[in-house]
Amino acid sequence: MKWLSWILLSVVLLVTVFFGLQIPKTKLDYNFESFFPKEDSSAYFFENYRQHFQSDNDFLLVCIERKKGIFDSDFLTEIQKLTQEIQLLDHVTYTRAITSEKEYFISSFGQVSQRPYIDSNLILDSTLIYSHRELINNLVNKEGNALTIFVKHNDYLSKAKSDKLVEELQSLLNKYDFEKVRVAGRAIGQQYYLKTMQHELVLFIGIGFLLVLIYLLFTFKSIWGMLLPQLVLIGSITWIYGWLAFTNQPINILLIVLPPILLVVSMSDAIHLISKYLDLRRSGKEKLSAIQTTIREIGKATFLTSLTTAIGFLSLVFIDVKPIRDFGLYSGIAVMIAFLITYLVLPSLLTLTKTPSRLIEASSESWYMRLHFLFYATLKKRKLILISGSIMLLISIVGVFFVKNDSFIMDNISPKSELKKDFLYFDQHFGGIRPFELAIQIKPNQNIWEKETLEQLEKLENYLHFQYGVVVNSSLIQTISILNRGSHGGEKEFYVLPSQQKEINNFKQLIKIKDQGKFVRSFLDTTETLTRISGRIPDWGSHLVQSKNNELHMFIQEAGINNYLTVTPTGSAELLDVSTSFMSRKLLESLLFALVIVSVCMGLLFKSFKMLFISLIPNIIPLLITLGFMGIMGIPLNITTALVFTISFGIAVDNTIHFLNYYKLELAKGRTPGYALRNAYFKVGKAILLASFLLICGFSIVSFSAFTAISYLGILVTLTLFIALLADLILLPLLLIFFFRK
Repeated sequence: MKWLSWILLSVVLLVTVFFGLQIPKTKLDYNFESFFPKEDSSAYFFENYRQHFQSDNDFLLVCIERKKGIFDSDFLTEIQKLTQEIQLLDHVTYTRAITSEKEYFISSFGQVSQRPYIDSNLILDSTLIYSHRELINNLVNKEGNALTIFVKHNDYLSKAKSDKLVEELQSLLNKYDFEKVRVAGRAIGQQYYLKTMQHELVLFIGIGFLLVLIYLLFTFKSIWGMLLPQLVLIGSITWIYGWLAFTNQPINILLIVLPPILLVVSMSDAIHLISKYLDLRRSGKEKLSAIQTTIREIGKATFLTSLTTAIGFLSLVFIDVKPIRDFGLYSGIAVMIAFLITYLVLPSLLTLTKTPSRLIEASSESWYMRLHFLFYATLKKRKLILISGSIMLLISIVGVFFVKNDSFIMDNISPKSELKKDFLYFDQHFGGIRPFELAIQIKPNQNIWEKETLEQLEKLENYLHFQYGVVVNSSLIQTISILNRGSHGGEKEFYVLPSQQKEINNFKQLIKIKDQGKFVRSFLDTTETLTRISGRIPDWGSHLVQSKNNELHMFIQEAGINNYLTVTPTGSAELLDVSTSFMSRKLLESLLFALVIVSVCMGLLFKSFKMLFISLIPNIIPLLITLGFMGIMGIPLNITTALVFTISFGIAVDNTIHFLNYYKLELAKGRTPGYALRNAYFKVGKAILLASFLLICGFSIVSFSAFTAISYLGILVTLTLFIALLADLILLPLLLIFFFRK
């Protein structure tokens, strides 16, 4: 037997070393577009739409504050110099700042002249600037104490190029002594995400190992009991992350929670195995016999618990969103790897090592007394337990109706971070950082340059500005209105569509002449049947944006705009909202799928519909209570929080299976139902408490994540697992008593 143990350990060690050598090749991935659902029509529309126009999300906003006001000649001179230097950076296509912006004038003969908005008289300049609505909250804030430099860079820059651009930009900004500088944009967010992911991956693994060491030392009070399960954890983490690196699979924001998952799953398997082994040794069995009996009696149950947990994760592979699919696939594989290593390594180590005599001789009296008290208190207070549980369940069901689907562009950034504060500043003082994109298709038999069609576009854009709250950056109507104002001496009341078709035709020629027609392509495609309104809004959240989009749709219908135009909200932010709604629905569907598959597995194990029904109740109720808690506390349902239920169900059902498996074994030995229940409670209760405590501690680590959504994941899974523990130790015995009263 020993030679077989040495062979198994040698094979596991060689595989672990191989995967360990791959880990330095690990890559991190931040590409939120990978969350877009490929099978959704909105994603397909957006893919086609952006073939016509530049990206709506590849820009940086540099905000510079001056409390005494921005209209100071020395300050504006420095801004102009900085803008020119930024323009020279690699990958920057163009910049816009109030110091380089010019007002256009058109004479009655069609001659175009221009003057800078910032000239010699700053008092007159400021008055002029604040009379032009397209500049307010765009290049200058309405309070007059901050301005922005809009930096457009090449679309879809790689991480390396983005990092270089941000680094060079920060280097330039450090040369100046401005009061306060804020920078926002995709490249900045990407850099923050990847640095935080890298930090948290190391942190979760480090804290996880430390937690397990302390926990095992406290539980088994020996180096032997501390090291054996730890080897399983080290092997599991090394195998799965080594495999990811070996297959060139980058780690996304969801895969950074793999260490806590592996921690709780592998330790749960190890604790149940070692606890059973020690119980058998204390009952007088020899080492080899105790190992064989342990594998025979709980091996099937442990395999089933690992399988049901893996099924919970693998159900996610049917969602056509790559990060979710990858998370489900690799988490499911990791769970089965943990099971495999547990049953290859631990029995071999138990065979080859000497079990400390104090563990075998240790008394379980203290555990027996605690479980004895809890067991009989449950029996005596069953009515109180059922009444209070029913009240909690009813409150939770009410709370479920308050759960709403909602997500934010900056969902994952901690409110305490400087980056989040900077983005909030842009929301409050510069119209927001969330891209707004409206695709407008001209209907057949309509001409976009006809006054009647343009009037519909003007009604639409005025609604967006005055009712919706959009800061428009670029549009056909904005361009024509600026030219019309320029042809009337810059008078602000002429910032409207011209009253004559002849004037529109003149402006059409001017627009097409500029930059040899490149300028017009920023908001009008080559066929002149598709145009866009591009701008920014605050990060209101998908729920409010959807409400505003519904109101916009109603306005379009009531105003008759739909007779001329087909208007479709689109863009990267809109697709992220669609993705959130789509995946929240799909994740709940995957939970139902996992529920069915797990039910089939448990039905095959217990061969009893009654036992199947009993096993599901303690695991469905915690999910309902958590969902109700989310509604009561205002925690939105989104991509990450929807994962809570799949993860929790797959893990929480393990304790139920172990309990009922032991109960079944006791019945098979001829015990009465009451005696079988008592034995199962006292024998498995300790392992359930130990494993659940580790589960709860493991996921509580995740609640300290700097990513808000990941933090919610940790909090909600921890809550669900705690409620599931109470359900297994309090509700499950009462269900068994009720269904097996005889």
